[in-house]
Amino acid sequence: METKQLGNTGITVSAIGLGGMPMSLSSRPPEAQAIATIHRALDLGVTLIDTADSYCKDESDKHHNERLIHKALQAYGKDTTNVMIATKGGLMRPNGDWTRNGNPDHLRETIHTSFEALGGDQPIGLWQYHAPDPDYSIEASLKPAKEAVVNGLIRFVGVSNFSVEQIKRARDVVEIASVQNQYNPWHRNPEADGVLEYCDREKLTFLPWSPLGGSRRFSQIKAIEAIVQLAQAKSVSVYSIVLAWLRAKSPCVLPIPGASKPESIEDSITAASINLSQSEAAQIDRATAAT
Repeated sequence: METKQLGNTGITVSAIGLGGMPMSLSSRPPEAQAIATIHRALDLGVTLIDTADSYCKDESDKHHNERLIHKALQAYGKDTTNVMIATKGGLMRPNGDWTRNGNPDHLRETIHTSFEALGGDQPIGLWQYHAPDPDYSIEASLKPAKEAVVNGLIRFVGVSNFSVEQIKRARDVVEIASVQNQYNPWHRNPEADGVLEYCDREKLTFLPWSPLGGSRRFSQIKAIEAIVQLAQAKSVSVYSIVLAWLRAKSPCVLPIPGASKPESIEDSITAASINLSQSEAAQIDRATAAT
């Protein structure tokens, strides 16, 4: 598996990560299947697994995905010291909904709970502020993360759903290694709002969430002719072509496709060996410009 440096940390991780969210929502698979999926990802060389305290059914189920990932790592039976777990905090799940909570006291508490959920014996590899809350300043919300770095609960810090100006403000509080914003054929805002260019210039890792469009858009990929043609020409799936397209956008892009069964992550991993030319990437650009 190709590797990439995580931001400016000097730490390398796999060029394709595993998104854990589908394993813990209301449509979650049986636990044995989820653990088998994580193990298969590890077998294939994945060393970055993305999760969040809010990847769960509702507030009563908080931190489910973190605990699941820790359980899978414990049961793997091989060395996992090089595996980076990237979690997030700052979203709540009341009745299964998604709401923001940037209260510093809440974030301080959820960082501690995430630390314990992930084993409690080593710092969280990457903790990301899930989304800025307009009720609290970015400076106030990120203060607990800075404290946690000093206290050894967090190794590196990232942000999610941030604009360029918000990223700059965050970097004035604590060193930032990554930015996780939505990016897929139907949501190409990072190309227009300057975030992707900024991450590329500043050597921050860009983690596109929902890289395949999520459950609502996933099946629509097969309707984009340019993607279908490239997939046929290269004898790969349309999904791996989308991930390869994202990777072609910038060296800073590291896709984290979600998976809930082993064959899904197996397919995603093939994107690491697909190198789209500029003209091939441009074909997809043109085909998705008006999606």
